[in-house]
Amino acid sequence: MTITDHLSAADIILDLGAMTKGAVFERLAAEAAHRLGRPEAEVLDALQERERLGSTALGRGVALPHARLEGDLRPVVLFARLNRPVEFDARDEEPVDLVILVVWPDASPEGFLPILSETCRALRERQTLRRLRAAAAPEEVLALLAGPAVRSAS
Repeated sequence: MTITDHLSAADIILDLGAMTKGAVFERLAAEAAHRLGRPEAEVLDALQERERLGSTALGRGVALPHARLEGDLRPVVLFARLNRPVEFDARDEEPVDLVILVVWPDASPEGFLPILSETCRALRERQTLRRLRAAAAPEEVLALLAGPAVRSAS
């Protein structure tokens, strides 16, 4: 299972306007809630609850906010490139400009950790991060995120 199994061009937001970490969460929670047909507050609360455990910033300007929701729903993965980097309480103290949101059904926990792990692996290469920041179209982002999985399968 790879991140691109749950991510399409419609799930990619290039140049998201948000000035704070809270605004990023609000915008992405609204998008995820819309896709799930669930209340925005439910998704936002789950993301904020997870974030209270510790920042989901991975470093090098990347964050992976994630949460599990109760009920029978499909996984939602969103990619957002921010207009401006925002403070995200990262260990390396770098502001975040690339965000991948993962909302997963609590009823199907088996794929949750593998998708988080695969996402981290896809974002490990500095060159990939540089290309994600320069991508002109959602299809470019998909190809870049699929790239590491394709190489590791060979």
